[in-house]
Amino acid sequence: MARRSEHSQEQIKEMVLNAAEAIVVKHGVNALTVRKIAVDIGYTVGSIYMVFANMHDLITHIKLRTLDDLASQLQPDAENNPEQQLVLLADQYLSFARQHFNRWQFVFDNTDLSHEMPETYRQKIEQLFGPVESQFRQLKPQAGDADIALAARALWSGVHGICVLYLNGSLGRAGISDSRQAVDLLVASFIRGWQI
Repeated sequence: MARRSEHSQEQIKEMVLNAAEAIVVKHGVNALTVRKIAVDIGYTVGSIYMVFANMHDLITHIKLRTLDDLASQLQPDAENNPEQQLVLLADQYLSFARQHFNRWQFVFDNTDLSHEMPETYRQKIEQLFGPVESQFRQLKPQAGDADIALAARALWSGVHGICVLYLNGSLGRAGISDSRQAVDLLVASFIRGWQI
């Protein structure tokens, strides 16, 4: 039986997000329901809808928190040159995807196409490219902003693709046994070609 509210709305919101993330981590996105969250935190479904407008709003908040966690892991090392930095960032991305597979996968889940993601979501995605673009700018200072943005996104599409294949067990079918080695080769080869 759900107990009477003894927490502020902010506290309930935090409890809901923590419970929802725990469900996604343990069971995947398909197990995420408002009823399951309500049972886990000991509140009613109505209490959840007092702090989130709907399920889409809740899902958006979970994705935003995951993007924040991912951004905090992508940390360049000032000791490295730009190529080493890009390899490091790619390796950090792969590590995050491995360690937080269900949350990472959830960020890119687009099964609910009836709702657009808010501008905040797009801004956080753009911020993830900041450290990558910075390295490309150092590699080729004469390149324009549009070229740098495209290079960062093209490279990261490849890195992301390797992550997806590795984590869904398909990388071996492509004849690749070491995901980190594949990511490092992709980054190094892309940089060489881009600098020409």
